Amino acid sequence: MSTTGKEPAAAPAKKRLTTSAMIASIAAEGQATRPAPFGHALVELAKRDERIVGLTADLGKYTDLHIFARAFPDRFYQMGMAEQLLMSTAAGLAREGFVPFATTYAVFAARRAYDFIAMAIAEEKLPVKIACALPGLTTGYGPSHQATDDIAIFRAMPDITIVDPCDALDIEQAVPAIAAHDGPVYLRLLRGQVPAVLDAYDYSFELGKAKVLREGGDVLFISSGILTMRALEAARALEGEGIRAAVLHSPTIKPLDVATILAEVDRAGRLVVVAENHSRIGGLGEAVATALLANGRAPRFRHIALPDAFLDAGALPTLHDRYGISTDRIVERTKGWLEED
Repeated sequence: MSTTGKEPAAAPAKKRLTTSAMIASIAAEGQATRPAPFGHALVELAKRDERIVGLTADLGKYTDLHIFARAFPDRFYQMGMAEQLLMSTAAGLAREGFVPFATTYAVFAARRAYDFIAMAIAEEKLPVKIACALPGLTTGYGPSHQATDDIAIFRAMPDITIVDPCDALDIEQAVPAIAAHDGPVYLRLLRGQVPAVLDAYDYSFELGKAKVLREGGDVLFISSGILTMRALEAARALEGEGIRAAVLHSPTIKPLDVATILAEVDRAGRLVVVAENHSRIGGLGEAVATALLANGRAPRFRHIALPDAFLDAGALPTLHDRYGISTDRIVERTKGWLEED
């Protein structure tokens, strides 16, 4: 009770965190999104192609495969929490002429099912499409769910194609493209309310191709996944300070579009910044650096990626800022690198 006869001032209301750390959207507040682009694209594809089947390891809702299950219950297989069985069954279906889309979390495919993917799918070059949610730092639930090393793991596996889409449009167009590809594909899946970014850039997905989204003479961002979205945001912010930044989106990590990357790097005088939602070990940055050195290029080169560490749990905006992949941190780091030169 107050001894002054006045009621104490009320504490300011705290803003409630309204998103789960597990399924939090990567979309900024007010950003345009489309719901479940993977699930809806797969349904549209399955209407035209009876070979399409869907499988999941008890994660249909969290990989948007529940959309497909409702539309095609006779072509949907719920394998339970058994990722090795999931991949083995997908391999068997592929041998019988089907085109299976197998969904789970990226950490479970890369870590728990690796040998089954390698031996049953990749070695046999079977057309299994492995679509995995929560790639990189797209969940706040800590190392057990953060697939910060998945690209490195699958880049080392022969005969598998790796796709890291940026947004809803990328996913919608990637689904039929990877289904048509004669071989296994690993797709880093964005699920739920997925940002719609690339519609404004006259963009179309082509498997194995990188695309220039914007031009700029001072910086060249080479990016994939959600870091393309961040690179575009950073480029707009840098433009306000007189810094012109180009963005080259490389949704296919393996095989890498080396020809386009070299052509863009050869445009003289630009700082090259590779940006990815993955560990700095074994991902897009190392793939680009290897391609540059192997072809006699040595530009000013910097790398924005997650650290070689097990990451913290927490709210995604906090983690993205902490680990340097938020838009503000990309702008800050890029300006610092330009000032060094």
